[in-house]
Amino acid sequence: MKKLIVDNKYNNKKLNTFLLDNIPNISINTIYKLLRKKDIKVNNVRINSNILLHADDEVLVYISDNLLSNNFKLDIFYEDDNILIINKPYNIEVTGSNSLTTYVHSIYSGNDFLPMPCHRLDRNTSGLILFAKNEISLNILLDKFKNHEIEKHYLALVYGVPKIKSDKLKSYLFKDTKKSIVYISDEFKKGYQKIITSYKILEVFSTNTSLLDVQIETGKTHQIRAHLAHIGYPIIGDGKYGINKINKEFNAKYQKLCSYKLKFNFKTDADILNYLNNKTFKLEKQVSNL
Repeated sequence: MKKLIVDNKYNNKKLNTFLLDNIPNISINTIYKLLRKKDIKVNNVRINSNILLHADDEVLVYISDNLLSNNFKLDIFYEDDNILIINKPYNIEVTGSNSLTTYVHSIYSGNDFLPMPCHRLDRNTSGLILFAKNEISLNILLDKFKNHEIEKHYLALVYGVPKIKSDKLKSYLFKDTKKSIVYISDEFKKGYQKIITSYKILEVFSTNTSLLDVQIETGKTHQIRAHLAHIGYPIIGDGKYGINKINKEFNAKYQKLCSYKLKFNFKTDADILNYLNNKTFKLEKQVSNL
């Protein structure tokens, strides 16, 4: 996040002019994307238009300082000729302006093929992201994800302890694009799509929290966060589906959710990627680092 105070020079000037002059490396496209997502506050009010500013206005821009720094470094977990696995930090999107993909492309700018992500994570979810380094690999991996031949495991620190130690949850999800939020129903409703979320308790803590291994068979927006909250076990630090009082109690600024394991279970031929079959890439994450 970036906090700025408007000085007299920018009194009655447009917001975009002020931001372009005062935030290094930010682009006009990024500014308008932030506005669309209401990720800019002026005097503690979220805005979605390029308003006029006045002297002494306080402007909060919800963008990672890492994205604005020329010293941003990718945490490369694994790499070979065909794939690249990156450990994504919190507060950065996988695609779009000033995203993880932007920085991957800047580093591999000399390549004939710019590495492309094969799946997504929410901006405030950390963990392993798989990139393809050539077109053949990209097509294979997209197909393998589609056919559930690559397992994605998440660590989730939730408030409460599920009574059932291991379960497969089946519900329905509706995405409200305008409000950027999803709703869960146990019964089918018009406009809702089926979701399947499996979890297993890994550890229980004295703070009335538990660590879950989570898998999703359907990759919908905010699925894990909303589904766990729906059954009464919200993720610690989740400002949208969690409990604000609990988040403050644990001093959690971001949701405690991490994509910590990728497992390749190819059921069909994977051409140049057959060597990956039965391989597992796993982050050794401590709960405190979630």
